Amino acid sequence: MSTQELGGWGRTPRRATRLLAVRAPGDVAPIHRAETGFIARGNGRAYGDAALGCTTTLALRGLDRMIAFDPETRHLAVEAGVLLADIVDAFLPRGFFPAVVPGTRFVTVGGAIAADVHGKNHHGAGGFGAHLRDLTLALPDGTARTCEPGSDLFAATIGGMGLTGTILRATLILRRIETGWIRQRTIAAPDLDAALAALEAADRSTYAVAWIDGLARGSAQGRALIYRGEHATLADFADLAPDAPHLPPARRGALTVPFDLPARTLNRWSVGAFNALYYARGRAGAGPDRLVGWAPYFFPLDGIRDWNRIYGAGGFLQHQCVIPKARSRDALAAILDRVSHAAPSFLAVLKLLGPGGGLMSFPLPGYTLALDFPANPANRALLDSLDAIVRAAGGRLYLAKDARQSRDTFEAGYGAAATRFRALRREIDAEGRIASALSRRLGL
Repeated sequence: MSTQELGGWGRTPRRATRLLAVRAPGDVAPIHRAETGFIARGNGRAYGDAALGCTTTLALRGLDRMIAFDPETRHLAVEAGVLLADIVDAFLPRGFFPAVVPGTRFVTVGGAIAADVHGKNHHGAGGFGAHLRDLTLALPDGTARTCEPGSDLFAATIGGMGLTGTILRATLILRRIETGWIRQRTIAAPDLDAALAALEAADRSTYAVAWIDGLARGSAQGRALIYRGEHATLADFADLAPDAPHLPPARRGALTVPFDLPARTLNRWSVGAFNALYYARGRAGAGPDRLVGWAPYFFPLDGIRDWNRIYGAGGFLQHQCVIPKARSRDALAAILDRVSHAAPSFLAVLKLLGPGGGLMSFPLPGYTLALDFPANPANRALLDSLDAIVRAAGGRLYLAKDARQSRDTFEAGYGAAATRFRALRREIDAEGRIASALSRRLGL
């Protein structure tokens, strides 16, 4: 046991917590019975304070065993500390791929369940929790319970940010694929209306995501590149890249950010120049389908080790909201207008989401916009103003990316679901005993 100062991927906030390494499922029950104010932690890729225990943090990467796989049913049983990267490495060569992946493969299965992570296919496939046969949860008293879809505890655990108990293992349902390539089509949208129309038109594509220029103003506000994708079949492969290997190599951190960059590196001029070049190159390549490897399509930032250091030693904040579709156009325009006049966002991603799967799942039918900013007082004030736009439009913020939203903003977005969630936590005696810095901040 040791006390360490921990943070999330955004590197802010940080707090001191006792860190207990879990090496086998049987280690968890004694900790649950002896401790209070604890939370489980996977690979530390939640951006904010969701995986920081108020007093104790359970490090679950030691639960890294794959237990069983049935190729007929596509059911894969794994412990909660297994990385999605491990699953891809083991099963992509055999013709299987996770049904849902977020923007990084370096997340644990337990973390993916707790956040109900979503990918570029949420509009059609739902979140990570929609592709589970079951999960095994250590309740606050240490008792292990297997939960299946349809039960209240399962629904509360999907997207419940680890606040119903410690996830020990799960059975995932993988999808079959024929190659390791994605057939991608790029659409250049000159403004926000065109970007939204392109995403609507892509609702029958398996995958769709947009890079959006957060600094563009006037008639170019919201200009974007939309990337539609399908898992390439053997026939696609024969037509588009007959001489390439069926399994493109994964580049694990081919580039590295070796030190914290100066805070002034990301400024209006540097980001604006990058955005202009990126959009021009994307527009020039728009049109015909081409094959892209699975790693750059799903996990582009995984190719840069420690990319969170580009924001400087103070860390960064991500503002990821979802806006109901009926109000999304005006709200997104207001957010982009505020951002374009206030601070550059190095990363800006727009996606279309469907309904959420768990009680506390982030998605709802509408558009999600993710923006990254260096963590400083001016940007915190900016994000407070963006929160007001989100609240007025009936939207909410993603808990897995959040490090600073107020309780009022949280209640406006999750109110009724949060009330039911608190009631279930009281029923299983989790209130106060299982607690993260996020749950204390938001009153969960």
